[in-house]
Amino acid sequence: MIQYSCCVLRVPSTLPHARGNTFYKSWNCLAGGTHLPNKILFVTGRLAEPALRRTLAALTLPCAYEIVVMPISIAALMTTSWMARHFTLPAAHPRHRRIPPDCDLVMIPGHCQGDLAEIEQACGLPAQKGPTDLQELPYYFGQKGRPEGYGRYDIQLIAEVQDALQLTAAALLSRAEYYRASGAEIIDLGITPGSAPDAVARTVQLLKQGGYPVSLDSMDPAIIREADAAGADYILSLNSSNLELGRSLRAMPVVIPDEDGDVTSLWRNAEQLWAWGRDCILDPIMQPISFGFSRSLADLYRTRERYPEAKLMMGAHHLSELTDADSTGINALLMGIAQELKLSFVLTTEVASWARGSIRELDLARRLMYYAINAGVPPKRLDEGLLTIKESRLLRSTPATLREMQAALTDPNFRIFITDQDICVFNADRFIAGTDIETIFEQLGVDEAGHAFYLGHELTKAQLALQLGKNYQQDQPLRWGYLTVAEARSAQERHVRLTQRRRPKPEPDEEVPYDH
Repeated sequence: MIQYSCCVLRVPSTLPHARGNTFYKSWNCLAGGTHLPNKILFVTGRLAEPALRRTLAALTLPCAYEIVVMPISIAALMTTSWMARHFTLPAAHPRHRRIPPDCDLVMIPGHCQGDLAEIEQACGLPAQKGPTDLQELPYYFGQKGRPEGYGRYDIQLIAEVQDALQLTAAALLSRAEYYRASGAEIIDLGITPGSAPDAVARTVQLLKQGGYPVSLDSMDPAIIREADAAGADYILSLNSSNLELGRSLRAMPVVIPDEDGDVTSLWRNAEQLWAWGRDCILDPIMQPISFGFSRSLADLYRTRERYPEAKLMMGAHHLSELTDADSTGINALLMGIAQELKLSFVLTTEVASWARGSIRELDLARRLMYYAINAGVPPKRLDEGLLTIKESRLLRSTPATLREMQAALTDPNFRIFITDQDICVFNADRFIAGTDIETIFEQLGVDEAGHAFYLGHELTKAQLALQLGKNYQQDQPLRWGYLTVAEARSAQERHVRLTQRRRPKPEPDEEVPYDH
């Protein structure tokens, strides 16, 4: 991908939803969000200049712009202090770069390291970082920022710890903390039949002492009473067989249908509790596919129609745990149903390997669906956290663009890109395209171990991206939605340590902006 410059708000990567969504916070936030700039100064390097000019010329921008080309080939290697020096050099100096007098915003490449304040001080203008690829510019300038209020939700998540009594105290607390960090409000204790009531009570107390709201999943009257006395907040589940317990429970009861699964028995059970003056949560029971899934959706819908103000609950794990499919899409769809029907609680667990991360996925999904449904818009182009395999926008280079870039190279370092069909690796001397990375590597003529390791790592990423239909950018991690993990080293560090077989001599007018 080609470095250029554009702007992005400074969002810490540790915040939820920060990674992968920065370009949503773009154009309407320029210059503090108060007004549009009159003219933007784009800062780039030699290699990206032609593509940047073509891209900007094809856009309809609501302001003027100029481009300043720094004396360096790879724009991503510039640092803010290095750029600032070039703006403050004497005007007669060959590497001085002029700030046009009518510009009021400086945009620098997204991967440039350093403090923007250095550029702002040198230029006397606001400075911003932006998307790291030229191909994102059309989306960047056409996208509104993330809507005000995005991230709100009104559905609580219940995370079940299966066979909770089989865990040590430390393991149980660790699991509960993992679920809480993932977004769960309530920890549900899955209890096997025949468990000792006093052991259940101690487990409830352990979690309560840790500050966790607790629900208990059992139909055993003795266990329910002990858990209630120990401080459980919710009791799952009551039906006609043990409904009398609901009259004296301190905890909030969750009512379910009787053994026949008829939703009308759920309604009778709930109405009986209401007649006794007890509030309750209704769970029609979400059945797995092949065992009545469609009917259970209809039951949920009918229950909401019958009781518009009642608290309803859904068990998402009967789909995510019992379907051979990645959980992200399943959880998103079920949360969309839950939000449309105004459910109060969604329960799940993470036992199946393909369902790990389900709490985090439901947390992302409830924010997405809450905004979309309340705003009356599709849940699209709002957050990329659940796009773990596919991309919201597929970015590909063209062979012609890459050949043009190669023609401007003077150093031996390899650049790696992918087109619609091929992985392309090139430097000033050779251009190799193909899909088999072993064949590509054999043609590179690389002997040094560190360089070979680096290129093997990058070629593997490029092959994955081509195979899965993902975006690839050299020296950057593949994006896996909420699962994305930052690379251990910055692009600049990897470039210095691994890509150079020898330190290239700077061009006569080129200053190397990093130390070896």
